[in-house]
Amino acid sequence: MRHQIWQQLRLEAEDLVKKEPLLASHVYSCVLNHECLGSALSFIVANKLSDAVVSAFTFRELFDQAFVDCERMLSNVAHDIKAVSDRDPAVDNYLTVLLNLKGFQAIQVHRLAHCLWRQDRKELAQFIQSRNSEVFGVDIHPACKVGKGIMFDHATGIVVGETAIIEDNVSILQGVTLGGTGNEQGDRHPKIRQGVMIGAGAKVLGNLEIGEGAKIGAGSVVIEEVAAHTTVVGVPAKVVGKPSCECPAQTMDQSFLSDISEEALCSLSSSAL
Repeated sequence: MRHQIWQQLRLEAEDLVKKEPLLASHVYSCVLNHECLGSALSFIVANKLSDAVVSAFTFRELFDQAFVDCERMLSNVAHDIKAVSDRDPAVDNYLTVLLNLKGFQAIQVHRLAHCLWRQDRKELAQFIQSRNSEVFGVDIHPACKVGKGIMFDHATGIVVGETAIIEDNVSILQGVTLGGTGNEQGDRHPKIRQGVMIGAGAKVLGNLEIGEGAKIGAGSVVIEEVAAHTTVVGVPAKVVGKPSCECPAQTMDQSFLSDISEEALCSLSSSAL
């Protein structure tokens, strides 16, 4: 997939140069001067991460080595680009994702940090985690395991703890926390199974499993496990029904009214009275 996406990215870049000459230099330096997706990505992100401690050149070297050491990394990058393009109605091409969307870029920085963490270069991985938080407003512990086809929509304020797991094809909106419940040690963070969508501002706390295809409403606080293909909302979150599709992460339907069961609707109406 990544070769097809790279070819499409180049076509979109060439079109943009013709359409908006003011961006021509930027597009050439970020895309058209490169021979592959990995080279373009490392250039873009390295220049954003660089500071007085680690130069852009060094960050590029780290990325390029990670693409070799972590064999699925570039494939995962391609799946992430496609996921955002498919799910975000404000995006109509791959180029926007690569150049401009900090949620996508923050995930790729985490992939680098995670690769270094697995190689026991933990101090460097934590430094990169810190830069990710400073530059993109996303704080993911480098030990966290993240699958492919991940979308962080808007992304600002997302926090993910050390022992969290995010499986394939998950969508998470801004302000979400996948955290612990205190200063407990060991396995203490949520496990997000494939196809899950977590709405803006939701908090999922503790070593909980959020089952495949579940949907968590915006602003909810989840402190109990959520069964597969279940919709939960509220503080604390309660089951209100089932998502209208098998994979809420793909449809990005933020409303829960179509999911709600008659019993839950009656309960909510009674609470309002």
